[in-house]
Amino acid sequence: MRRTFIALTFSLLISTGLAQQGPSHLSDAALSAEFEKITSAHHGHLAVYAENLKTGQTAAFDADEPVQTASVIKLAILFEAARQIRNGRASFGEKLILEKNNQVDGSGVLAELNTPHTLTLADTLTLMVILSDNTATNLAIDRLGIDHINQTIQSLGLKNTWLYKKIYVPATGPMPSDQPKFGLGKTTAREMATVMQHIVECRLDPAAAPSPTDGPICGRILTMLRHQQDRDSLPRYVEVVDTSEEGSAIGNKTGALDHVRNDVAIFSTKNGPIIISAFTWDNKDERWTGDNEAEQTLGKVGAAVLKAWSPPGLDPKSLNWENPLASAK
Repeated sequence: MRRTFIALTFSLLISTGLAQQGPSHLSDAALSAEFEKITSAHHGHLAVYAENLKTGQTAAFDADEPVQTASVIKLAILFEAARQIRNGRASFGEKLILEKNNQVDGSGVLAELNTPHTLTLADTLTLMVILSDNTATNLAIDRLGIDHINQTIQSLGLKNTWLYKKIYVPATGPMPSDQPKFGLGKTTAREMATVMQHIVECRLDPAAAPSPTDGPICGRILTMLRHQQDRDSLPRYVEVVDTSEEGSAIGNKTGALDHVRNDVAIFSTKNGPIIISAFTWDNKDERWTGDNEAEQTLGKVGAAVLKAWSPPGLDPKSLNWENPLASAK
C-alpha cells in the first residue's frame, strides 16, 4: 500500500515543490549482486550506486568508497552555478573574459582560441559539460569560487565530496592530507548521485521547496547534460538510436584519467527517471580508445540497470528536460 501510494504521488509532489526527499529506499539485492558480478570480471575497481526516483529502488556496490572524481566534479560546479543563478548572484547571460593565462591543456576547445575572448556564463558551463572543457571549468571556478562550491556540497550533507583546486593548476593554501591522492576532487558513488538527484528534482536549496522560477534554471542545466558528447560509458549499450531529432533520453557527466573512468547519469526511462553513479579506478587498461575496458564495464552497468528496472527501455519524453518541475511532455 505504501509503495503504491509513493509511486502514484511522487511526480505530483515534485511538480508542486513539496517533495524534499524521494520515496523510501527499497534495496534491490539481485541488481547489487549483478554489480558485484560485473566488478569481478573487470581488471580494476568499480563503485556503483543506482536509484529509481519513481519507485525508490536502489542498488549499490562499494558506493561509499572515496574515489577520484576526475571531471565528474564538474557536476558540483554546475549545481553551484544553478544555485547562484537562483539566488541572483550570477546569471546565464553575464560575460566572462578568457585571457591567455586562463588557458590550460586537456579536453575542450577554449585553449585553442585567440584571446581575449568573451563568453557568457551559459557558454562556459555548456563547454564545461558537453566537451568537458578544462579551461571553461577553471573560468567557472574563478567566477563561482571554490569555497562557495564546497560550502554548497556540504549543505547537501555530503561528507566525502570536495573540489580541491582548479585543473592543471597547483593546489594553493592549506589542503587536506588526502589531496595528493585524489588530485582535482574526491567523492563517492552515492554522494555524487545525490548531486545529480538535486539537479534532476530541481532542489537547489536543501532548506526550501523549489519555486516555479527554479524549473527553467534546472532545465538549462539538464539540457547541457543531455547534450554531453561522450556516450561511450553508461549510455554505451542502451542508447542505440539516433537522438538528433527527439533528443537523448540520457544526461550525464563523465570523467577520465589514465587509470580512471567515471560516469554519472540520469536515464529517462519508461519506468521513471533512474540515476546511475559509477566510478572505476586502478584500471589495467589505460588506453584512450572507445573500447577501453573500463568504459565497456560502465556500459554493462548501464545496461544491467535498465534491464532490471525498465525492461521496456528508455523514453526521452518521460522527463521534462526543459523544466523538471513541470509534468513530463
